[in-house]
Amino acid sequence: MSKKIAVLVTNLVEEIELTDPVDSFVSAGHVVDLIEERAGKDITGKNGVNFKIDKGIDEVKADTYDALLVPGGFSPDLLRIDERNAAFARSFIEAKKPVFAICHGPQFLIDTDLLKGVNVTGFTSIRKDLINAGAIFKDEEVVVDHNIVTSRTPDDLPAFIRESKKLLNN
Repeated sequence: MSKKIAVLVTNLVEEIELTDPVDSFVSAGHVVDLIEERAGKDITGKNGVNFKIDKGIDEVKADTYDALLVPGGFSPDLLRIDERNAAFARSFIEAKKPVFAICHGPQFLIDTDLLKGVNVTGFTSIRKDLINAGAIFKDEEVVVDHNIVTSRTPDDLPAFIRESKKLLNN
């Protein structure tokens, strides 16, 4: 069954952490929307790859999506500037919908105020941030805690995608 996946992303995203999961989801028949401040905007990844935004944050609601992806790079930190992004992500966690965050993506999830007691992983430099937010940090390639899937780096993408797709198929 086809699912609809929201991707919160902005400039300086780690491209492979966006393209590999998105390509895998699309090839499995799912629909993916890139979401940022406004539809039609072009964003640029860390390595210069451009992406076109499908939907603006003000035109989307979590209840019209089945899952959320937050790729890494510097994008997650930039997303934290606008509270609308955290509110959107918070809605997924509260509704117990799948949330996938890799590398620095889990750092963005801190702004939902819903990581206390949640098992997570992420890039080593955000370990302390996650612990200070009350999360239980694990140094593993992929950590699944109920509806939240997290991974550390692009090296973990195969496990991250595998576990994300498992949750989508439930």
